[in-house]
Amino acid sequence: MTTATTRNSDRRISPVFLGIVAVMAVTGWAVWAGFTPFPEFTLRARQYALSPGLAVFLFVTSAWVVSLCLHEYAHARSALHSGDISIGAKGYLTLNPLKYTHALLSIVLPVIFVILGGIGLPGGAVFIERSRIRGRWRHSLISAAGPLTNVLFAVVCTAPFWLHALDGVPPAFRSALGFLALLQLTAAILNFLPVPGLDGYGVIEPWLSHEIRRQVEPFAQIGLLVVFGLLWIPAVNHVFFDVVDAILRALGVSDLDTYCGQAFYRFWQGKPDGLFCPSGG
Repeated sequence: MTTATTRNSDRRISPVFLGIVAVMAVTGWAVWAGFTPFPEFTLRARQYALSPGLAVFLFVTSAWVVSLCLHEYAHARSALHSGDISIGAKGYLTLNPLKYTHALLSIVLPVIFVILGGIGLPGGAVFIERSRIRGRWRHSLISAAGPLTNVLFAVVCTAPFWLHALDGVPPAFRSALGFLALLQLTAAILNFLPVPGLDGYGVIEPWLSHEIRRQVEPFAQIGLLVVFGLLWIPAVNHVFFDVVDAILRALGVSDLDTYCGQAFYRFWQGKPDGLFCPSGG
């Protein structure tokens, strides 16, 4: 019923998003085929047996941005079906990242987080008119929809591993998938934390008293940065990634897969000491 109030143009997939998907597809093929774009830029990487580095960087980054768009689309779509019919006019259903309320938080910062620390941490972007939505369960579902998309993305990325369907998959592509799965898993776990400003808090917020919500509200603006700052503390970082690695290993993704994937991704740093990552078939 609610979707009938949105125009077809409000739901048409944006050429911007299609362009990002095209980059993901082309660079994914480049990783699979062992093709190295702009070889003059990857001379140092080749010296360290990391020759597919630039292709992996472009593939993982574009796939990560696609997942961010889908994350925000899930919020928007669930809000639309929960009663916020203003979503369509805002352009959120087009999957265009340029339509987000905070493009810096939604696209730029998450990509920087990946480059700096290999952490998937999407930020809030779509503005939902919560006053149009009735029912605490609906509010919780809208907040949960985003990180659940990351969970689904992680399942897809790890499927070749837990289905034992890796025969014929080039090592570099396998490593790229492993690293992308790590990003999706970290994004899901961190977003489900009950921290103001993250989706996990949005899930429980409708069930809190008005007084508690009022007291917590000022911290929503810094919750994302506080979490990221805590992850720079070695003890916290080790515990967090121990949990992430344990889940990935249960899904068939080895530490070497994710480690090599990150090494390929950050090809400009060269090969870590003692690490050999096969890139060919």
